[in-house]
Amino acid sequence: MIGIGVIGYGYWGPNLVRNFIEAPGAQIVAVSDLREERLAAVKARYPAIKTTRNYNDLLTDSSIDAIVVATPISTHFELAMQSLQAGKHALVEKPLTATVDEGLRLLEEAEKYNRILMVDHTFIYTGAVRKIKEIISQGLLGPIYYYDSVRVNLGLIQHDVNVLWDLAVHDLSIMDFVLGQQPCAVSATGQSHVGKMEDIAYMSCIFDDGLIAHIHANWLAPVKVRRTLIGGGNQMIVYDDLEPSEKVKIYDKGVTLNGNGGSEKAYQRMVEYRSGDMWAPKLNTTEALYLEVLHFIDCITSNRHPITDGEAGLRTVHLLESANRSLKQNGQPVELTWERVAV
Repeated sequence: MIGIGVIGYGYWGPNLVRNFIEAPGAQIVAVSDLREERLAAVKARYPAIKTTRNYNDLLTDSSIDAIVVATPISTHFELAMQSLQAGKHALVEKPLTATVDEGLRLLEEAEKYNRILMVDHTFIYTGAVRKIKEIISQGLLGPIYYYDSVRVNLGLIQHDVNVLWDLAVHDLSIMDFVLGQQPCAVSATGQSHVGKMEDIAYMSCIFDDGLIAHIHANWLAPVKVRRTLIGGGNQMIVYDDLEPSEKVKIYDKGVTLNGNGGSEKAYQRMVEYRSGDMWAPKLNTTEALYLEVLHFIDCITSNRHPITDGEAGLRTVHLLESANRSLKQNGQPVELTWERVAV
């Protein structure tokens, strides 16, 4: 039985606690939070779980094998580092750290102490994203032309990070997983209207093979949209996370250019538009966070490498950190040097 300690019982902490309680092979030993009312909520629902305002109580508890960090981004590095140094495995809420350098140090520490370091990229464990990965890996889409994602809503406005670090982090982690390749440059533009942080941002990623990715993140939209389009030479995917059923749709549509045209009219005659069937694959509907929790437990007991390991988290932080540099340079492209990070 893997003993679990959770630091942070705010927005996401209750979901993590609930899923660890339901998962076989693990037991929530203690929860730490600075606010008494949150600890009272833990006690009211789970009387057997110990609560404390001092997270060091979790680090020194020999019955706790792993620490779950569900706190603001600025605290991720310190809490995860202390957890690893205390001999605990660590599951860190997204994004992994606030900087690439912090992420690298966590990876080195996890390797030094032979502990599992995993990041909470929950969408990777959804049936929709896993199916998209499968379809792309099978080559059904053909060459990938673009990855276009929109993630907008009204709030929740953050005060310590901009909208890219809050919302686009999901799309970047999904893109990293399903495409399996990293961009060579990134650019970003945005504006802050309500607070000090950018609440609207547009981010573009350029790849060596002509693939282009674009992400629109917005805290000030009147409606909630969670939609991704992935276009290939053979087929195209529409992924709508808000769709109650048929979240993933594959369209047999495309454009074909036959031969080499001379005049403009000849060129137009050689462009063929293909419009075939649409099909929606059956998806696993098990809660993604539950599957993530099971995976974390299995990685600890079997000493397996997590799907969303520290390296995956570091790659996403590298994109976000580079996007921040581009924001400060009014959208100037920033070249990505992946030699700095473990890939």
